[in-house]
Amino acid sequence: MPVTEELARRHCIPIVYTRGTHYEVGFDVGRTFGHIIHSFLKEANNLNEEFLPAYETPQGRQAYENTLANVKANFPQYVRELEGTADGAKVPFHKLFLLHMDAITPYASGVIPKCEPVGCSSICVNNEEEELLGHTEDALSSVLNHFYFVSAHIISDQPQGKWGVKEERFTSLCYAGHLPGYTMNNNHHGLVFSINTLSARDLRPGKTPRHFITRALLAAENFEQAQKILRDGGSGAADGCSINISFLNQEGNRLFHNVEMAPADNNNESQLNVLTASCGEHLIHCNSYLRLNVPQVSGLIIDSSEARLDVLTQFPAPISQDDVVNMLGDESHNNYKVFTNGFVKTVAMGLFDLKAKTWSLYADNPKKNKPLVVLPLLEKN
Repeated sequence: MPVTEELARRHCIPIVYTRGTHYEVGFDVGRTFGHIIHSFLKEANNLNEEFLPAYETPQGRQAYENTLANVKANFPQYVRELEGTADGAKVPFHKLFLLHMDAITPYASGVIPKCEPVGCSSICVNNEEEELLGHTEDALSSVLNHFYFVSAHIISDQPQGKWGVKEERFTSLCYAGHLPGYTMNNNHHGLVFSINTLSARDLRPGKTPRHFITRALLAAENFEQAQKILRDGGSGAADGCSINISFLNQEGNRLFHNVEMAPADNNNESQLNVLTASCGEHLIHCNSYLRLNVPQVSGLIIDSSEARLDVLTQFPAPISQDDVVNMLGDESHNNYKVFTNGFVKTVAMGLFDLKAKTWSLYADNPKKNKPLVVLPLLEKN
C-alpha cells in the first residue's frame, strides 16, 4: 500500500533560480511550483477553516480590503510579486493574500480560531571558533512537503515601494504560495535571518502583515536599515514575530541580534526590542515574548514555546555545530519536543555557518540525518 503524500516526509527541497521584475519572479515561482501550491491550498487548515470563512464575513472582508490597500500603498512591488505567483500557478489571488493575513480571524464575527499559529526554535552561537545560526522550521502538518527554495535576482527600472529599492538578490525557503522572507533567508548584502512566530493577543488589521515586513527585510543592507524596515514607520506591524539576524560583512566583531517585533503602537510603528550577542555569548528564542511586555494568546503556541525553551536552556551553553544539532534535534519532552513530528511538525532544520559561509538544510532530524543540501551564502561581490 503506497504511503500518502500527507504522511510521507520527503527528503526533497526543490529550488527555482529566477531573474526579472517582481511580477516575473512571482510568475516563475507560481509556474514552477503550481502543483505544490495547488496541493497546499487544498490541505491548508488555517486557510480553509479560518481565513476563507473570515473573508466571507463583512468584518473579515473589510480587514482584508484595508490590509490590501495598506500594502498596495507601501509595498506595491510585493503585491505584484504575489499576483505573479497567483497567475503563474493559476490560483485566486485572494487565497494567497489570505495566507499572509493572520490578523483577519479575530475580527470576523462568528469565526472561531481553530488552528493556532505554530512556531520555531532558534539558536545563535558566537565565539572565536564558531559563528552559527540554527533554526527549526515548525508548522502545521499540512506544510510538510509543501515548501521550496526561491533564489531570485530582481532588478527594477525605478525605486520600488516605501524604501525605494531597485535591486534585490536573495535565497529564501518558502512555504507554498507565500512570499519569500518568513522562514530562513540570505541576501547578497550578507544578511542571514530566521523567523520565530510570536502571538500577540491584540492584532492590528489594516496594518502591515508580518510576512510583508520580513519580505521587505530581504533588501536590507545593514542592521540599521533592518531595524527601520521592521519598525515600518507610518503603519507598523499587524502582528508579531522575532527575527534572528546577522550580517556576513560588518564593521568590527561578529554580532547576532534577536529582535522581538510586536503589533503597531499609537505612533504607527512596530514595537521593537533588540538583544545582541557579542563574542562569547549565545541567543535562544522560541515563540513567546521574553522582553517586550505584550499581552499574548494562551494555548498551544505558548505552552510549546515555554516547554521547548526550558529544554534548550537545560543544555550547557552551546559552543559548536554539534551542540546546535543536538539541541535542535532533541526529542526528550513528552509533549512538546524541540524536533517535533506530531500535529505540529518540524518540516526542516537549517544551520547557517557564517565563518564557512554556508547554509545547511536538513529535511529530517539533524541528529539522525546528514544535510540534504549545503548552499553557499550569497555575497554581492
